[in-house]
Amino acid sequence: MKGIADTGFIVAFGNRDDGHHAWAMEVARKLTEPLLTCEAVLAEAVSHLRSSTYVLSLVVDEMLQVEFSVAENMARLAELAKRYQDQKPDLADLCVIRMSELHPKHIVLTTDHKDFRVYRRNKREAIPILCPPGRM
Repeated sequence: MKGIADTGFIVAFGNRDDGHHAWAMEVARKLTEPLLTCEAVLAEAVSHLRSSTYVLSLVVDEMLQVEFSVAENMARLAELAKRYQDQKPDLADLCVIRMSELHPKHIVLTTDHKDFRVYRRNKREAIPILCPPGRM
C-alpha cells in the first residue's frame, strides 16, 4: 500500500488506549513500504504522544518517511490556507493535502474524515482516504 500518514494514524498506532489503535495496527501490518509524512505531522504526533523519541523511532525504523519541504511548497500551502480558511486547517493538514497532490497514487491514512472529505487536491479532486471503520 502506498500511503501518506496523517497525525491521527500515528497517534492511534502509538497509543494503545486510543480508540483507533486496533485499526492502526491492522493497517500497519499490511504496509509494504514506508508511509510518507511531513515534519508538521511529526510535530503534532509528538505533542499528542508526548514522546519525540517514539515518533522519531518510526522514521528511523522506516515505518515513516519524511517526504516534504514546507519551504519548497510555500506558495501552494498559502493558496490552500486561503482556500480553506473557513475550515481553519492546521499546517499538518495543508501539508497532507499538498503531499496528496504530489503523490496521487498514495492514500491518506487519517482519523480526521470530516476535514479530509471537504479538502480537495488540485482544486476539485477528492483525496483518497483510509479511515477507521465507521468513520467514513
